[in-house]
Amino acid sequence: MSKSVLVVDDAAFMRMMIRDILSKEGYVIHEAVNGRDAVEKFAELRPDLVTMDITMPEMSGLDALRLIRQQDPAARVLMVSAMGQQRMIVEALESGAMDFLVKPFQPTKVLETVKKCLQSTPRC
Repeated sequence: MSKSVLVVDDAAFMRMMIRDILSKEGYVIHEAVNGRDAVEKFAELRPDLVTMDITMPEMSGLDALRLIRQQDPAARVLMVSAMGQQRMIVEALESGAMDFLVKPFQPTKVLETVKKCLQSTPRC
């Protein structure tokens, strides 16, 4: 059975980039447009992995990460950030994110990191 990934980013082109990279490898992709949408869709879909942008309107990726981890302490969340957000990356990892990708990213790095997160035991 294919693994499902919830791709969360307020920028449609970023969601499309990640979706294209992962769907070519057989992943089932769902999308959310902000943190609030991500929390709702996570509860509904229970994906195998979430890729979460850090900076978004309505609810940040950090706040969404915390709420998702409250729903499911074993949730696998991979943070996506822009350069210069190191402090937020550290905060995300301390809040339970499994790893992070820095934009702009290479398709091979995205696939490698997603596979690693899916094979690792979530930090509870």
